[in-house]
Amino acid sequence: MTTQREFLAQVIGLLDEAGVPYMVAGSLGSSFHGHPRATQDADLVIDPTSKQLESFLGLLERGYYVSREAAFEAWHRRTMFNIIDLAGGWKADLIFRKERPFSRQEFQRRQQMDVLGRRLWVASPEDTILSKLEWMKGRASEVQYADALGVALAQGDDLDLEYLRRWAGELGVDNMLARLLLEAAEQAKRNNDPVEG
Repeated sequence: MTTQREFLAQVIGLLDEAGVPYMVAGSLGSSFHGHPRATQDADLVIDPTSKQLESFLGLLERGYYVSREAAFEAWHRRTMFNIIDLAGGWKADLIFRKERPFSRQEFQRRQQMDVLGRRLWVASPEDTILSKLEWMKGRASEVQYADALGVALAQGDDLDLEYLRRWAGELGVDNMLARLLLEAAEQAKRNNDPVEG
Protein backbone atom coordinates (compact mmCIF):
# COMPACT_ATOMS: atom_id res chain seq x y z
CA MET A 1 0.00 0.00 0.00
CA THR A 2 1.39 3.40 -0.98
CA THR A 3 1.67 6.30 1.45
CA GLN A 4 0.30 9.73 0.57
CA ARG A 5 3.84 11.07 0.13
CA GLU A 6 4.71 8.23 -2.27
CA PHE A 7 1.47 8.82 -4.19
CA LEU A 8 2.15 12.52 -4.55
CA ALA A 9 5.76 11.93 -5.61
CA GLN A 10 4.55 9.40 -8.22
CA VAL A 11 1.91 11.77 -9.63
CA ILE A 12 4.41 14.62 -9.85
CA GLY A 13 6.88 12.28 -11.55
CA LEU A 14 4.23 11.49 -14.18
CA LEU A 15 3.42 15.19 -14.66
CA ASP A 16 7.13 15.83 -15.24
CA GLU A 17 7.34 12.89 -17.65
CA ALA A 18 4.38 14.26 -19.65
CA GLY A 19 5.87 17.77 -19.62
CA VAL A 20 2.90 19.24 -17.73
CA PRO A 21 3.67 22.49 -15.88
CA TYR A 22 2.32 22.22 -12.32
CA MET A 23 2.54 23.59 -8.80
CA VAL A 24 1.63 22.15 -5.42
CA ALA A 25 -0.98 24.37 -3.77
CA GLY A 26 -3.66 24.21 -1.08
CA SER A 27 -3.07 22.69 2.34
CA LEU A 28 -0.06 20.71 1.17
CA GLY A 29 1.57 23.89 -0.15
CA SER A 30 0.90 25.70 3.12
CA SER A 31 2.41 22.75 5.02
CA PHE A 32 5.64 23.13 3.02
CA HIS A 33 5.84 26.89 3.76
CA GLY A 34 4.31 26.99 7.23
CA HIS A 35 3.31 24.53 9.92
CA PRO A 36 2.92 20.95 8.68
CA ARG A 37 -0.42 19.34 9.39
CA ALA A 38 -2.00 16.07 8.37
CA THR A 39 -4.21 16.53 5.34
CA GLN A 40 -6.04 14.22 2.98
CA ASP A 41 -5.89 16.93 0.32
CA ALA A 42 -3.37 17.01 -2.50
CA ASP A 43 -4.09 20.01 -4.72
CA LEU A 44 -2.01 20.40 -7.87
CA VAL A 45 -2.56 23.36 -10.19
CA ILE A 46 -1.69 22.35 -13.76
CA ASP A 47 -1.43 24.19 -17.08
CA PRO A 48 -1.04 21.60 -19.86
CA THR A 49 -1.65 21.74 -23.57
CA SER A 50 -4.20 19.19 -24.81
CA LYS A 51 -1.30 17.02 -26.06
CA GLN A 52 0.43 17.14 -22.65
CA LEU A 53 -2.85 16.29 -20.92
CA GLU A 54 -3.36 13.34 -23.27
CA SER A 55 0.16 12.10 -22.52
CA PHE A 56 -0.35 12.46 -18.75
CA LEU A 57 -3.66 10.57 -18.83
CA GLY A 58 -1.99 7.78 -20.80
CA LEU A 59 0.67 7.44 -18.10
CA LEU A 60 -2.05 7.11 -15.46
CA GLU A 61 -3.70 4.08 -17.07
CA ARG A 62 -1.97 1.60 -14.75
CA GLY A 63 -2.51 1.97 -11.03
CA TYR A 64 -4.84 4.96 -10.99
CA TYR A 65 -8.50 5.71 -11.51
CA VAL A 66 -9.13 8.73 -13.72
CA SER A 67 -11.95 9.70 -16.07
CA ARG A 68 -10.54 10.93 -19.40
CA GLU A 69 -13.89 12.50 -20.19
CA ALA A 70 -13.97 14.42 -16.90
CA ALA A 71 -10.36 15.50 -17.37
CA PHE A 72 -10.93 16.97 -20.84
CA GLU A 73 -14.21 18.58 -19.82
CA ALA A 74 -12.36 20.21 -16.90
CA TRP A 75 -9.60 21.32 -19.30
CA HIS A 76 -12.14 23.06 -21.55
CA ARG A 77 -13.92 24.70 -18.59
CA ARG A 78 -10.71 25.46 -16.62
CA THR A 79 -12.06 23.63 -13.56
CA MET A 80 -10.70 20.46 -11.96
CA PHE A 81 -10.71 16.66 -12.05
CA ASN A 82 -9.28 14.07 -9.70
CA ILE A 83 -7.23 10.94 -9.79
CA ILE A 84 -7.32 8.12 -7.26
CA ASP A 85 -4.48 5.78 -6.38
CA LEU A 86 -5.87 2.25 -6.57
CA ALA A 87 -3.24 0.84 -4.18
CA GLY A 88 -3.67 3.32 -1.33
CA GLY A 89 -6.95 5.08 -2.03
CA TRP A 90 -5.25 8.50 -2.05
CA LYS A 91 -6.83 11.25 -4.11
CA ALA A 92 -5.31 14.25 -5.86
CA ASP A 93 -7.29 17.18 -7.21
CA LEU A 94 -5.82 18.50 -10.44
CA ILE A 95 -6.94 22.08 -10.92
CA PHE A 96 -6.48 23.80 -14.27
CA ARG A 97 -4.91 27.24 -13.93
CA LYS A 98 -7.59 29.91 -14.23
CA GLU A 99 -7.45 32.53 -16.96
CA ARG A 100 -7.23 35.61 -14.76
CA PRO A 101 -4.37 37.96 -13.84
CA PHE A 102 -3.84 36.66 -10.30
CA SER A 103 -3.75 33.01 -11.37
CA ARG A 104 -1.26 33.76 -14.16
CA GLN A 105 0.93 35.71 -11.73
CA GLU A 106 0.65 32.99 -9.07
CA PHE A 107 1.78 30.35 -11.57
CA GLN A 108 4.69 32.49 -12.80
CA ARG A 109 5.87 33.00 -9.19
CA ARG A 110 5.87 29.32 -8.21
CA GLN A 111 9.07 28.20 -6.53
CA GLN A 112 11.15 25.04 -6.60
CA MET A 113 11.59 23.28 -3.27
CA ASP A 114 13.28 20.05 -2.24
CA VAL A 115 10.40 18.07 -0.75
CA LEU A 116 9.33 14.41 -0.84
CA GLY A 117 12.81 13.43 -1.99
CA ARG A 118 12.61 15.46 -5.22
CA ARG A 119 12.49 19.03 -6.51
CA LEU A 120 8.89 20.23 -6.71
CA TRP A 121 7.19 23.34 -7.99
CA VAL A 122 5.22 24.89 -5.11
CA ALA A 123 3.05 28.02 -4.94
CA SER A 124 4.96 30.89 -3.29
CA PRO A 125 4.28 31.69 0.38
CA GLU A 126 2.52 34.94 -0.56
CA ASP A 127 0.29 33.28 -3.14
CA THR A 128 -0.48 30.45 -0.72
CA ILE A 129 -1.71 33.01 1.83
CA LEU A 130 -3.76 34.89 -0.77
CA SER A 131 -5.36 31.70 -2.09
CA LYS A 132 -6.29 30.60 1.44
CA LEU A 133 -7.88 33.98 2.17
CA GLU A 134 -9.73 34.04 -1.15
CA TRP A 135 -11.08 30.55 -0.46
CA MET A 136 -12.45 31.88 2.85
CA LYS A 137 -14.42 34.73 1.24
CA GLY A 138 -18.03 34.35 2.32
CA ARG A 139 -17.33 31.29 4.47
CA ALA A 140 -15.54 30.91 7.77
CA SER A 141 -12.80 28.31 8.02
CA GLU A 142 -10.53 28.24 11.03
CA VAL A 143 -8.42 25.53 9.37
CA GLN A 144 -7.76 27.64 6.25
CA TYR A 145 -7.05 30.71 8.39
CA ALA A 146 -4.68 28.71 10.61
CA ASP A 147 -2.85 27.47 7.48
CA ALA A 148 -2.43 31.05 6.20
CA LEU A 149 -1.34 32.28 9.64
CA GLY A 150 1.17 29.42 9.89
CA VAL A 151 2.75 30.49 6.59
CA ALA A 152 2.90 34.15 7.71
CA LEU A 153 4.53 33.18 11.02
CA ALA A 154 7.05 30.80 9.44
CA GLN A 155 8.04 33.25 6.68
CA GLY A 156 8.13 36.36 8.90
CA ASP A 157 10.08 39.25 7.39
CA ASP A 158 10.72 37.30 4.18
CA LEU A 159 7.13 37.93 3.01
CA ASP A 160 6.68 40.45 0.20
CA LEU A 161 4.12 42.68 1.94
CA GLU A 162 3.74 45.03 -1.03
CA TYR A 163 2.80 42.12 -3.28
CA LEU A 164 0.44 40.69 -0.65
CA ARG A 165 -1.38 43.99 -0.14
CA ARG A 166 -1.70 44.73 -3.86
CA TRP A 167 -3.26 41.38 -4.70
CA ALA A 168 -5.35 41.26 -1.52
CA GLY A 169 -6.99 44.47 -2.75
CA GLU A 170 -7.57 42.96 -6.20
CA LEU A 171 -9.04 39.78 -4.71
CA GLY A 172 -11.20 41.58 -2.14
CA VAL A 173 -9.48 40.06 0.87
CA ASP A 174 -7.59 43.13 2.12
CA ASN A 175 -9.42 43.22 5.48
CA MET A 176 -8.69 39.54 6.08
CA LEU A 177 -5.03 40.07 5.18
CA ALA A 178 -4.75 43.04 7.56
CA ARG A 179 -6.20 40.92 10.39
CA LEU A 180 -3.86 38.04 9.56
CA LEU A 181 -0.72 40.19 9.43
CA LEU A 182 -1.64 41.90 12.71
CA GLU A 183 -2.19 38.56 14.42
CA ALA A 184 1.06 37.19 12.98
CA ALA A 185 2.99 40.23 14.27
CA GLU A 186 1.42 39.90 17.73
CA GLN A 187 2.19 36.17 17.93
CA ALA A 188 5.75 36.70 16.71
CA LYS A 189 6.26 39.39 19.37
CA ARG A 190 4.90 37.10 22.10
CA ASN A 191 7.15 34.27 20.92
CA ASN A 192 10.22 36.53 21.02
CA ASP A 193 9.49 38.17 24.38
CA PRO A 194 11.38 36.60 27.29
CA VAL A 195 9.16 34.88 29.82
CA GLU A 196 8.98 36.86 33.02
CA GLY A 197 9.75 34.86 36.13
